[in-house]
Amino acid sequence: MNQAEMNLIISRELNLKEHQVRQTVQLLDDGSTIPFIARYRKEMTGMLDENQIRSIQERVEYLRQLDERKNEVIRLIDEQGKLTDELAKQINGALKLQEVEDLYRPYRQKRRTRATIAREKGLEPFAQFLMQATKGNVEEEANKYLNEEKGVSTPEEAIQGACDILAEDMADDAAVRDWIRRYIHENGVIQSRLKEAEKDERKVYEMYYEYQEPVGKMAPHRVLAVNRGEREGILKVKIELDEQPILHHMERKWVRAQLIAGNQIKETIHDSYRRLIFPSVEREIRNLLTEKGEEQAIHIFAENLRALLLQPPIKGKTVLGLDPGFRTGCKLAVVDETGKLLDVGVIYPTPPVNKVEEAREKVIQFIKKYGVAIVAIGNGTASRESEQFIVDILKDLKEDVAYLMVSEAGASVYSASKLAGEEFPSLDVSERSAVSISRRLQDPLAELVKIDPKSIGVGQYQHDVTQSKLASSLQFVVESAVNYVGVDVNTASPSLLQYVSGISKQVAGNIIKQREKIGKFSSRKQLKDVPRLGEKTYEQCIGFLRIPDGENPLDGTPIHPESYNKVDELVMKLEINPRQIHTEGAKEKLKNISLEQMAETLEIGVPTLQDIVESLIRPGRDPREDLPQPILKKDVLTINDLQEGMELKGTVRNVVDFGAFVDIGLKNDALVHISQLANKFIKHPLDVVSIGDIVTVRVKDVDREKGRVGLTMRF
Repeated sequence: MNQAEMNLIISRELNLKEHQVRQTVQLLDDGSTIPFIARYRKEMTGMLDENQIRSIQERVEYLRQLDERKNEVIRLIDEQGKLTDELAKQINGALKLQEVEDLYRPYRQKRRTRATIAREKGLEPFAQFLMQATKGNVEEEANKYLNEEKGVSTPEEAIQGACDILAEDMADDAAVRDWIRRYIHENGVIQSRLKEAEKDERKVYEMYYEYQEPVGKMAPHRVLAVNRGEREGILKVKIELDEQPILHHMERKWVRAQLIAGNQIKETIHDSYRRLIFPSVEREIRNLLTEKGEEQAIHIFAENLRALLLQPPIKGKTVLGLDPGFRTGCKLAVVDETGKLLDVGVIYPTPPVNKVEEAREKVIQFIKKYGVAIVAIGNGTASRESEQFIVDILKDLKEDVAYLMVSEAGASVYSASKLAGEEFPSLDVSERSAVSISRRLQDPLAELVKIDPKSIGVGQYQHDVTQSKLASSLQFVVESAVNYVGVDVNTASPSLLQYVSGISKQVAGNIIKQREKIGKFSSRKQLKDVPRLGEKTYEQCIGFLRIPDGENPLDGTPIHPESYNKVDELVMKLEINPRQIHTEGAKEKLKNISLEQMAETLEIGVPTLQDIVESLIRPGRDPREDLPQPILKKDVLTINDLQEGMELKGTVRNVVDFGAFVDIGLKNDALVHISQLANKFIKHPLDVVSIGDIVTVRVKDVDREKGRVGLTMRF
């Protein structure tokens, strides 16, 4: 399959134009990154977004690997002298790896099976006789193959050996396997039963003790749940179905009228299906279900992570971070509006120490001394007790101070990392965690990129999926978020820089070293002097690196230097003084231009011109600032305060297949089930909500004994 054929296949699969796929593949092959292509090559791709470009990348990689496997399989069969033109055509025409493997199955080197042993005994001609003979006698023919030395002593042994050969041949038939696979997927039922109750003390898998669901309708998260229960030895899982239609289908193919061995062939079909085909196909189908379950789990994690990374920053505020704890106390860290650490401490306002007054004095001292505007409380162990403690303090303060619960997922991982040790060598692990909590309120993206995305924990069943696939997906999400927002090259950490388009970990470190050597960068051109930041890397990264207040105002915008000359022509056409390009008068002129006419005049694409104009109108824009700000609170809510029908504001903390968990101020987040998210049918909660969304909810039910609250967004 050549590249043109691959492009055509991909364009049909993804419902794109062939030239869009062709141009995108060419850009990827030339070393361009997905963020760069999506932002700066819109004319070439026809305005494809990052997800579409990634889909093209994944499909072309799959088809190229498939092509390599086809060539390998053809070579291996040819070496056996068994390759025919028809078989080669079938292999080359396959569009899925499963099809290629099915076709290769009869020729694959096998371990010693009953069939291979029978072939060694010279019974293959007898097997062919059984499949074809319409005259003669089976036992008389069997006697011809008796051989004591080869271990064939009786006619029955000869017949059994021949049938073993036929059973394996039937199991290797690609068309039959494909038909059976589709039949089981459409008609099979996944059943799970309790295996060992004592292993499930908390009854986590209780709903699956006696459970069944059609294979084709089983929800991805339930697939992963029963898989985990089976892996832990709690559940026994299998596929059940009526096998008679399958046996009839096989008999129609192989049992011809007048066959003298018709009964033996029928028995062989039953043996082939039950012993060889079904166990194998059952594994394949369950692997397929697991693969889809993994894809969904990874998709949810990725969407949640993106929403978390792009939560709006709270800028210009001094923050007191509090990492809650019981026995080890609550760690404090004060950071100024730039994220610089001002002070740290530890207090013990919770059991078992209960030094409440001493803790109170320390917090008030920090608030007054440093002008703290917001207290950020980690949402882990002892968080609600710490929240009540802070609320009691804020009630008595004259200063206008609010607080906010902050997800501390991954904070402990960061605190114990080499990076945190280099950043805060004099702090202990718990104090670093408090700093992280403070900073992730000020700029979630800049702080969260320091943590392995898998440790942030905003998904479901993330530990049950293929970790390499999860890591690849999350890496893409972080890169996408970082490049979407852009990076101030003079303040960015190495962790942030290495996610910028085209920049490796080594180059990120070299940028920091160069910054330390020359002081702040004043021009994008200076980055060309960074070791190992070559011409291609410069092209890929420079549009995402910002230099606010640099020598050239355009260096603080997302406009790529390759378009600077077009900007010069634009401002000249509009009679705008380049030094006054960000004034209101200049912005008005930019807003009123005809994009199509000006694009034609400047000989530039309309999408590129539109991006340039938007960047000039809002040069320092942070796209996260357009999102709703987090809810700052001054009082605490308990489950006893809730009544059915009560209306509240909340923050979405996690989105899963069956609903969304919302922080309304209780110890545990409350659930809005998927059926309660909207007044219409929705396929998935992500269609309605994302992490960080501020939502209006109504209390649907309260279980005070279990501490559970059900919410609704249906009004």
